[in-house]
Amino acid sequence: MSTANLFRLILLAAIWGGSFLFMRIAAPVLGAAVLIEYRVLFASLFLAAMALALKKPLNLRQHWKHYLILGLFNSALPFLMFAFAARTLSASLLAVLNATTPLWGTLIGAVWTRHMVGAKVMLGLLLGACGVALLVGFDHVSTKPGAGIAIAAVLFASFNYGIASNYAKQARTVEPFANAHGSMWAATLLVLPALPFFPAPGEPTIGIMGAVLALGVLCSGVAYLIYFRLIQDVGPSSALTVTFLSPLFGILWGVMFLQESVGWYTFAGAAIVITGTALVTGFRPSFGFLSKAKAA
Repeated sequence: MSTANLFRLILLAAIWGGSFLFMRIAAPVLGAAVLIEYRVLFASLFLAAMALALKKPLNLRQHWKHYLILGLFNSALPFLMFAFAARTLSASLLAVLNATTPLWGTLIGAVWTRHMVGAKVMLGLLLGACGVALLVGFDHVSTKPGAGIAIAAVLFASFNYGIASNYAKQARTVEPFANAHGSMWAATLLVLPALPFFPAPGEPTIGIMGAVLALGVLCSGVAYLIYFRLIQDVGPSSALTVTFLSPLFGILWGVMFLQESVGWYTFAGAAIVITGTALVTGFRPSFGFLSKAKAA
């Protein structure tokens, strides 16, 4: 891995870790539906501008159903669940619980393909469950009113990501940038009907709208571009490393900017979840890229 790609990987983890910070800031004021409609709309407009500049077509007639399915399970539903939970849970807890996504993906894939998982994968799934239990059991946030429903919403969001990843493996091949662009427009349409039923509980300030803009353009639009560039340059397995880094940044940003308190259980739970994820995904850390990065 070159120095440039190593930088992109760390930058992507920092950006995606920051998404929980921005949702924690904006969700209590805008509510879940309004916040996510802004997020996917800003991301769609940004990606549309990039598609125009890069001359990348969507081919809507051919792929519109695919974009709708992907937009529902990979954007609309999980984004709404995270925004709902962000009104109650800390950014740190949101970030760590999000790391269970590969666990759900593997479990869904096993059911989908009717293929029994191996002992190592089963151990990883059990570790992931133990890590979540540790976080929920000791984190003081979990005692707040509505925390149980919020935690369930985050796990349901990760479950939907798992559905999306397994669907993408079975679906017809679509260019990655088009997947991101088309699914964001689909999510924009899918979230729209919810707006009259879930109006914003407060009036947004300039700071709130700045967080929303960062969430849409930076955490959705720019992050997708970096992610797909990493897949192209280093492959999906190496790009998956972001799964292990983004919770650390989510905790860091929560402590730095929201003065969130974290205890031993936060780091212990995160370590257990990440270890379980590594076992489930078959990830094996390789430090050879460090010497290559220095030589690049």
